Amino acid sequence: MALPKLASAKYELTLPSNGGKVEFRPFLVKEEKLLLMAQSAGTEKDQIRAIKDIIHNCTFDSIDANALPFFDLEYVFLQIRAKSIGEKAKIQVTCPDDGETKVEVEINLAEIKCVNNVEHNDKIELGDGIGIMMKYPQLDVMTKAGDDADSAFNVIKGCVASIYDNENVTDRKDMDEKELDTFIESMTHQQFEQMNNFFVTMPRVKKEITVKNPNTGVESKIVLEGMASFF
Repeated sequence: MALPKLASAKYELTLPSNGGKVEFRPFLVKEEKLLLMAQSAGTEKDQIRAIKDIIHNCTFDSIDANALPFFDLEYVFLQIRAKSIGEKAKIQVTCPDDGETKVEVEINLAEIKCVNNVEHNDKIELGDGIGIMMKYPQLDVMTKAGDDADSAFNVIKGCVASIYDNENVTDRKDMDEKELDTFIESMTHQQFEQMNNFFVTMPRVKKEITVKNPNTGVESKIVLEGMASFF
């Protein structure tokens, strides 16, 4: 005789990037095991792989995590996590006034928003009618991110959607890799900073909190950004 099937609650969220509606369910024991195993492994790649699988499963296969802008991915996972384990999460933060004292604060994950910057623009005008259309970084690009110059260059390069001038528009898929490298490397510092500003101002999952240092009595504001800040 077959065992009964347990029903899961369904919820709906709105993708920050395009306003699309997505149905999701809380993650189950099988997904929680994936996450715990990934956290035990301790590598970022294992954790990202687990998050991808959880999002895929919990959105009823309706979203491809690889195709989401990274801030969408962070927002979706936090919403799933809030409905799965609880909306309140306790995290450790360092008090900014002395840079040493750690305090525990409680965050309501359901209140976390994806914040837009009014200065954000995906069109980079380089002058003389030449410009670049950028696209948001996706998971495959962000996994290559690092602190060195080559990693930063590759992330920026990976987010080029098209390059145009007064006569033509060239899509990324039609570009020669070496020509693209040469094009970016021939930019002035100011032009490259314009490209970098696309990333600085793009939407971010963030929340501002106030913490009080128990040793000094000083209250400080801290901005938590990105999925990792809320765990």
